[in-house]
Amino acid sequence: MAGRLFVNRLRPVIQVQRCGIMTVDRIGNRDVVGFGYNGEPCYLDRTDFPCPAIRWKENTSDIKALREKERGDWKKLSIEEKKALYRASFRQTFSEMEAPTGEWKGIVGMALLVVSGGVWLYLYFKAFAYPPLPESFSLESRLAQLDRMKKLDMNPIDGPLARVK
Repeated sequence: MAGRLFVNRLRPVIQVQRCGIMTVDRIGNRDVVGFGYNGEPCYLDRTDFPCPAIRWKENTSDIKALREKERGDWKKLSIEEKKALYRASFRQTFSEMEAPTGEWKGIVGMALLVVSGGVWLYLYFKAFAYPPLPESFSLESRLAQLDRMKKLDMNPIDGPLARVK
């Protein structure tokens, strides 16, 4: 049952990540280069499945020229050309995918807002909604009650340790 609940919570996330089923009109002029995640022709940046089914950017004349140059010797390509080829195929590098997003700040902020709201609600009820404490809660009253309990010998302690003082 817990597994089903977990899967049901992930289902909307998975559906959003799928980008829908990309038909030919949505793929446009991009190359289909592999099977992809679950066999669907879509692009996903995932560290656990680093081979998307389609390229990130559509083919332009610049990218086509670089792809022709890529078929030759890679030592003749400059660093900028290699980076342009990489960025045409992938949107992010692994370090960019794994970089912290700062999402924890919003979560901590919301948690602090909820806690502060609870504190303010407690203070409001303490000041305006709860009736005042009865007289028996004062220190003098509790000490008098203890003294009376001793005099009436209420709930005496019996046993071998009762005589130890």
